[in-house]
Amino acid sequence: MSEPAISRFPIPALETLPEDLRERILAVEEKAGFIPNVFLALAWRPAEFRAFFAYHDALMERDSGLTKGEREMIVVVTSALNQCLYCVVAHGAVLRIREKNPRIADELATNWRKADITPRQRAMLDYAVKVSREAETVSDADHEALRAHGSTGRTSPRWHRCPRCRPGRSRGRAAPRGPRRSRSPLPGKPSPRSRASHAAAG
Repeated sequence: MSEPAISRFPIPALETLPEDLRERILAVEEKAGFIPNVFLALAWRPAEFRAFFAYHDALMERDSGLTKGEREMIVVVTSALNQCLYCVVAHGAVLRIREKNPRIADELATNWRKADITPRQRAMLDYAVKVSREAETVSDADHEALRAHGSTGRTSPRWHRCPRCRPGRSRGRAAPRGPRRSRSPLPGKPSPRSRASHAAAG
């Protein structure tokens, strides 16, 4: 039995890719031992590949008020709420490494409210989830709750946009979908209500 395709778009051979894409993919393969599907799925359109990973690096790798592990916590929790298994698994693996905790990703994805995390991290996730699910209800009180845990307010909210994540739901209703421009299984640009927050608590 053949394995299901990872995308309806063509998957280019590595030797046909621009040098910068090929170098990045090979570096990931050397470090991880395999090539994550998202790299291969996006490589078909090099400009989009570069834009996606530049955005990823700006959010997840630069210095800010959040540790790299805390940023992964936000991605795992909001991806679980958006029912994106791919991101839960991929970012969960990174989170376990960042936090040196073999259980943390499973705890957060299953029920983040009961996970073994600090009060500051819980406040961070409260805010991220609210921005992700009920952005229209965010108020100054939510920002004050972050400041009570040391947030300076200097870092802007950041959004997690995974090309595999389905639009989120708000208050139990499926988010409306606009017309699709292609038959790709990768969703198009998420609506504001479906964005998953990389909210900075620092």
